[in-house]
Formats: sequence, C-alpha cells, structure tokens
Amino acid sequence: MKNNYKYVGNIKGFIFLVGVFLVIGLFSYTSYLSRELREDNREVVNLYAEIIAGAVNDDTNSNIDFIFENIIKKVKFPIIQSNIKKDPQLWTNLPKEIKTDEDRLAFIKSMDRINQPIPLVYYNGNSEPITFGFLHYGDSSLIQKIKIWTYIEIISIGLFIFIGFVGFSYIRNSEKQNIWVGLSRETAHQLGTPVSALLGWLEYLKHDKTDLAKVLPEIESDIDRLQQVSRRFSKMGSKPVIENFNLSKRVNSTLDYLEKRIPSMGGKVILINNIDSDVKIKANGTLISWAVENLIRNSIDSIDKDNGQIEVALKEDAYYIKIHISDNGCGIPKKDWKNIFRPGFSTKKSGWGLGLSLCQRIVNDVHVGKIYVLESKLNVGTTFEITIPKA
Repeated sequence: MKNNYKYVGNIKGFIFLVGVFLVIGLFSYTSYLSRELREDNREVVNLYAEIIAGAVNDDTNSNIDFIFENIIKKVKFPIIQSNIKKDPQLWTNLPKEIKTDEDRLAFIKSMDRINQPIPLVYYNGNSEPITFGFLHYGDSSLIQKIKIWTYIEIISIGLFIFIGFVGFSYIRNSEKQNIWVGLSRETAHQLGTPVSALLGWLEYLKHDKTDLAKVLPEIESDIDRLQQVSRRFSKMGSKPVIENFNLSKRVNSTLDYLEKRIPSMGGKVILINNIDSDVKIKANGTLISWAVENLIRNSIDSIDKDNGQIEVALKEDAYYIKIHISDNGCGIPKKDWKNIFRPGFSTKKSGWGLGLSLCQRIVNDVHVGKIYVLESKLNVGTTFEITIPKA
C-alpha cells in the first residue's frame, strides 16, 4: 500500500504543478492580450492627435470640437484632452462617478500611470514643433473585462487545486481505514481455519480419546499453521528473505493441510492435485504459500454447489514456473478480471477485497512475476495463473 500513497502524492504534486503552469500561462496570455489591445488603442489615439494637430491652425475651435464630438467620442475607452498644463478641456467615456474637475485631474493621473499621454503637436511656419496639449486615455472595457475574467479563472483554478487536494486526502484516509479493516479481516480469515480445526479436534477428543495418536499430529499441524500466520503478519513491511526450496513439497503441504479442513471452512469441495514433483524455485516460501492458499480460499468461497472441484497444477518450462488454480465456481465477469486485484474491490457481499491484492503484491512486486485470470466463464468456473521467472 505504500506505493499507492506515493502515487497519490505524485498526483497531488502533478495537480499543483498544472495549477501553477495554468496560472502563469493565464497571466502571460492576458498580459499579451492587454499589450496588444493597448497598442491598438495607442495607434487610434495617435491618429486622433494628428487630426487635431492638423486642425489647430483654424482661427476657431470649431474643427477641433467637431473632431472630438464626431470622431473621438465614438471610441470605446476613456479619453481626456487637456491643455499644456494638463487641465482637462474635453472628455468622453469617463466613469459616471467622475463629475468635477478634481475628479478628472485625479483620473488623468491614474490613466497616465497605465498609458503614456500623447502630446498634441503642430508645426509653425518655421517647422518648429509646438506642444499645445495632451490626449490622456485609459483601458477599454474589453481590457478591464479580460483582467476581471483572469482573476475569476485564477480563483477557479485555485478551487480546483484545493478540491483536488481535499479529495485525494479523503481518498487516502479512506483507503488507509479500509486497509486496516481489511488486514484485520484477513488476519481473522487466516486464523479462522486452524482455530476452527483445533476446536473440532478438541470436541472430537471429548467424545473419543482412543485416537489420540491420530489426532495429535493434526493438532500440531494446526499449531504450526498458527505460527505461520503469526510469522506472515509479523514480517509485513520488512524485506522478504529469498531462498532456494522445493516448491512442489511446499504446495503439496498446503493442499494436504487445507484438504482435511475444508469442511470447517464451510465448503463441499474436492481438491485435485496435479503438481509436478521436484519443482525447485528461488523465492520466499512463506509468501508463495500464502498466495496459493489465498487463491484456493477464494476458489472455495466461489463454489456454492455440492460437487465443487478445485484443481491445483504446478508446471515448469525452460524460463518460468507456472501455478494454475482452477475451480468450477460462479466465475468472474470479464470486465472485472483486472479489478479483482485492486485493493478494496470484492465481488463477495462480505469481502474486503484484500486477499487477491495481497496475492498480486506477493507475485508481482516481490517475485517479479505475474498473476492474472487465465480464463473464466460465469457459472462454469475460473482459472488463475501465477508465472514466476526462474532465477
């Protein structure tokens, strides 16, 4: 499960980086659009300045007034024409709250901080430039809307990142809780068989003490199984020890133990042994036995008829050791062939979806092998295959 948390952390980091890049990209693109629109506005204002300068030689202000009233007032952004002292003379598209000269002077200063005012210049007879005023202009409503929309998008991105972080934290905490509950249930599941068997032997001895020599080895086997379960859980999280051993003997031992205790597990199943002899492997025997036992238990749970059969086959070729576990149970829908190995997923009403996930972790992560559904048909049965490469 540790790797899952690492992936969740990576996803959260990815979401954060995407959010940062989106914000940077959004600011950059908005700045670019604003610059382009301001350049367009400046070209328009420059053109107006040239028109006004061309009309300034008139003895009256009628031409300038006509230009301002009929041309400049048609623009979509605020403009104030001032004299050389920057006193406002003509204006258009000012906000409604700008009413007095003091307001207009303050507004001129605010516009000049954004856009450099354009001087109104004409040339006298000696071709000397004379500045007689300025055109002050602000941003258009489009630029202002782009700015506002940018902040709205940034807030939306921030909310997206926040919801993503909260969501993944919730998922991780829920997964942790399910894992602990699942581990508790798996522990009870593992302990259930030997404990039930021991209670059965105890009840048997109460009624018949003459078969003590026959019963004692079975009791010892159940006690040994309890010790195995204890070792399995005590070593969880530690690096598994890999060693050479006879896999055929180990799997046979697991089958022999389970076969005698299937009735106490609530099953009416026949175990069919199709194991090649003397198959050796370099692996962790405790974990491999755990994976095989979990698959057999899973098969027992899937069988709800009296003539249940589970076949366990162990083969080897030049490159791989293969374990097949086949049953004639209820089968698995094809859409769930991969989902069944996901932690928390279960097709059982009372299952916690941890057994097959543990099998996959044992086979794939520890032994660099593969476990998968080889074939399955509803109401016909299922075959799981474990393949482990030879060392």
